[in-house]
Amino acid sequence: MEAHPGMALRQETLTVALRTFLFAIVISFAAVPAAAQETSAPPIEVPNLDDEGGLTGSVTDDSAWQDLGIAIPAFATNREVPTPANSQGTTALGLELARVVFNDLRNNGLFRPVGPDALPRPTYAQITAPAWGTWQGRAAEMLVHGYVRANDDGRLTVGCYLYDVQLQQELVREGWVVAPAEWRRAAHKCADLVYSRLSGESPFFDSKIAYIAETGPKDNRVKRLAIMDSDGANHRFITNGQSTALTPRYSPDYSKIAYVSYLNGYARIYIYDIGTGRQTLVTESQNPTFAPRWSPDGQTILYSMSVAGNTDIYSVPVTGGTPRRLTTAPGIDVGGSYSPDGSQIVFESDRSGSQQIYVMNADGSNQRRISFFGGRAATPEWSPRGDLIAFTHIAGDLRIAVMTPSGGGMRHLTNSWQDEAPTWSPNGRIVQFFRTARNSGETSIWQVDLTGRNERRLNTPVGASDPAWGPVLP
Repeated sequence: MEAHPGMALRQETLTVALRTFLFAIVISFAAVPAAAQETSAPPIEVPNLDDEGGLTGSVTDDSAWQDLGIAIPAFATNREVPTPANSQGTTALGLELARVVFNDLRNNGLFRPVGPDALPRPTYAQITAPAWGTWQGRAAEMLVHGYVRANDDGRLTVGCYLYDVQLQQELVREGWVVAPAEWRRAAHKCADLVYSRLSGESPFFDSKIAYIAETGPKDNRVKRLAIMDSDGANHRFITNGQSTALTPRYSPDYSKIAYVSYLNGYARIYIYDIGTGRQTLVTESQNPTFAPRWSPDGQTILYSMSVAGNTDIYSVPVTGGTPRRLTTAPGIDVGGSYSPDGSQIVFESDRSGSQQIYVMNADGSNQRRISFFGGRAATPEWSPRGDLIAFTHIAGDLRIAVMTPSGGGMRHLTNSWQDEAPTWSPNGRIVQFFRTARNSGETSIWQVDLTGRNERRLNTPVGASDPAWGPVLP
C-alpha cells in the first residue's frame, strides 16, 4: 500500500505520526501571544415589524419534512437605494441574499431548492401575497420570499417568509435589522429558519468555523489561526504567523477560541476572546502539548502532553492552575472530546499496539476500548447530539467514519486518499474535515452530511487544515 507523506505533517490528527512530531516540534517552534486582528460581529437584532406586513407570525405545529422542492427567488425591495453592502443597491443585494439562502439549503441533503437565477422576481407587494399560480406552475412545494429595506439609520431590514405552495399558507416568518456588513448573517438566519421549520432540527448555518491556514513549503509551513463563515465566506486571519498555531476549538458559547501556539521551545495553550481580541494564557510547557478541547460547561480545557516519551491526557481549568492527569497507560493517549453532557471523554490510544478509540469517565476512570472493526482509528469527536462519534479510519486510505458511542454501526462517510480530523456542525448533521491531495500535499476543508452523499469543498484563500465548527452565533 502506498504511504501517505502528508501524515507526518499533521501535528494533531494521526498519532502514528505523533512520535516524530512530539520531538521535532519542540526544536522548531514556541509560543508568544499572537497578534489579535479581528473581533466578532455584533449580534443581529430582531425588530418589531408589525407594519408593512410585519414579521411576528407563528410557526405551525407540524414539523415533519421530506425531500422538498423549494423555490427561492430574489428578495424584493421597496425602493432602490445604494447601500454599503452592495455597490449596485438594494435590488442587487436582494439577489445576493437569495443566493446565500439557496446555497445553504442545497448542501445539506434534505431539500431540492431552485435558486434565484432560474426564477422570476417577485414584486415587493408579492412578498406577503404570493402569486400562487406562478409557483404551482413550476411544481414548487415550498416558497421562500424575502425582502431587504435600507433604513434611515444606515442599517438594513431583512425579512424572510416560508410558504406552503400547495396549501397556499404561510408557515413561518421572521426579520432582522443588521449593519450592512452583516447582510450575510441575515441570509444565514433565513436559511436556518427554513431548515428548522421543515426538518424539525436545530439550525446551523449562522455559525463560524475556525481552522489553520497553511502557507509556505512543506518543510517550513506557516500556520495561522483563521476563521470564516459556515459557507466559507468572510475569511479572516486571527494570528499573524509569527508563532505556529494549531488545533483551534470554539468555546460552547462561541465567545472564545482555544488553540496551541509554538515558538522558541515552548508550547502554550491560549484562549482568544472573540469579542475583545485579548488572549489569555491557560498553560505552558517545554513538553509537546496539543489538542485543547473545551468541556461542555466551558470551565475546563482538555489537552494532551508528552512527558519523558509518554503522552497522556490532562485537564486544566480555563483560568489556569495545576493540570490533572487523566491517563497513565504507556504509549500515546490523545484527547478527543467530551460527550455533550460532560460525563465521558472519547480519546485515541495506542496502548493495545495500534491506534484505537477509547472512552472514559470525565475523571479518568473506567477506560475502555470501543473500536474493534479492523484497521486503526484516530481523532474521535463526539456528536453534539450524543448519538455518534466521528473519527478517522485508517485502513490503507484515511477516511472519515462514524460509529455509536458503544463502537457499533461503523460506516464510512468519505472515500478519498487522506481525509482526517472530523468536526461536527452545531446540530450534528454535517461532518467537516480536511483532505490532503495525493500528489501536491495541498490541504483543504471539506464537509459531508450523514448520508455520505453530499460532499463539498469550502473555498479558502490558502491551504487549510484542522477545522473546528463553532456553535450557532448568539
